[in-house]
Amino acid sequence: MNRIIIFMAVLWIAGAGPLLAQDSTTAGLRDKWSLQQCLDYARAHNIQLNSLRLSQASSEQDLLQSRAARLPSLGGTVTQSFTNSKNTNPVVGGFQTQSSLASNYALSSTWILYQGGYLRNDIREKNLLLQAANLNVQQAENDITLQITQAYLNILLAGENIVYVKDLVQTSQAQLQQGQQLFNAGSIARKDLVQLEAQQATDAYSLVVAQNTYRQNLLTLKQVLQLPTAYTFSIVQPDTLRAEKPVPSLEEAQRIALQTRPEVKNGELGVTIAEVGLEKAKAGYKPTLSLGGTLSSGFSDNQSNSYWQQLDNNFYQRAGLTLGIPIFSNRVNKANEARAKIQIDQAKLTLQDTKTVLTQQVEQSYLNLQNAQEQYKAAEKQLVASEEGYRISVEQMKLGAVNVTDLAVQKNLYIQALQAFIQAKYGAILNTRIYEFYIGEPVTND
Repeated sequence: MNRIIIFMAVLWIAGAGPLLAQDSTTAGLRDKWSLQQCLDYARAHNIQLNSLRLSQASSEQDLLQSRAARLPSLGGTVTQSFTNSKNTNPVVGGFQTQSSLASNYALSSTWILYQGGYLRNDIREKNLLLQAANLNVQQAENDITLQITQAYLNILLAGENIVYVKDLVQTSQAQLQQGQQLFNAGSIARKDLVQLEAQQATDAYSLVVAQNTYRQNLLTLKQVLQLPTAYTFSIVQPDTLRAEKPVPSLEEAQRIALQTRPEVKNGELGVTIAEVGLEKAKAGYKPTLSLGGTLSSGFSDNQSNSYWQQLDNNFYQRAGLTLGIPIFSNRVNKANEARAKIQIDQAKLTLQDTKTVLTQQVEQSYLNLQNAQEQYKAAEKQLVASEEGYRISVEQMKLGAVNVTDLAVQKNLYIQALQAFIQAKYGAILNTRIYEFYIGEPVTND
């Protein structure tokens, strides 16, 4: 009996092991996510963002190193040597073997006093590169925010579509039951009943498609968030979603975007970095002045003096200034200066292109928003009219005043209007979020 219990326990542990390991990857993750929680999680755990943050940390180290280059260096050396040689013996003639042990100690330091402004400009350049790294992180956060917002709204769209399609399925089922009763009573023909059955099957299929779309959109958000494969979750339905909101004019939005967007600031930094690079290149024409010093001493066992006395006798001090004057550098400095000027022109063109693309994107976003809002208003009116027409047809169907074909036509019109309304609603919401995002407004749940 004990052996059976032990055997079952081993099987349970073997089977539960993968499940426990799987659960550990999802530990601490919530079951329901709001849009803000999705954004916060992505900012903290996204691989691309964390990679950019590591690049940012590397830029910080480059800045610290460039600042430390203005300080004097200090290095020490310790040499321990053993020498074995043959020397002539002046007394008895021939050769004799002689061994000696020697030690040498030294400290040396170099301090660059002047390098044509190279060190100062190198610090400026590294500081600007650090700022650019910070902006790269912000720009990547912006891109991920838009991806998550679009994926989140697509889930809400699919979820709302499921609600409406379920209602249609229930209505179709009720109509089919009513049609069956009318057919049994001889009030409608067999083809009318078959048409109701076909409509009910079509609505049921539409529900399956809507549910699959919801699951696919949920998977898309899961992949954007880079969540574990085994993890399942759902999203929080906001209390309100406003499809129509007052927004700034196009001119105002473009002005704000050019002043605040990280890609523009990064382009401006690129021009400044290139200009500092030119100053560093010009430093190659200027002399370099450095201060150097050395302290050293040594000991050898083939001398009669004691260890400490030898260190004192052999103590050596040197200090001096070194002036390096560039005379002919095989066109290296001139080529560096020319390349730096090209980099400035290239950075200016990149900045101009960034501004042009950004203003075009804002303009396109504004146009998309205007079109989406107009489509939303038109779809809303169309839905009200088609819904009323379908309601009247349903009532007439109950009274036998309309045939199944006319009812199916009205229902299809209602379904088309309903789908167009849902698409227009979330299209207006998404385009509003995108337009607001270009002017620096944070993404919210409303």
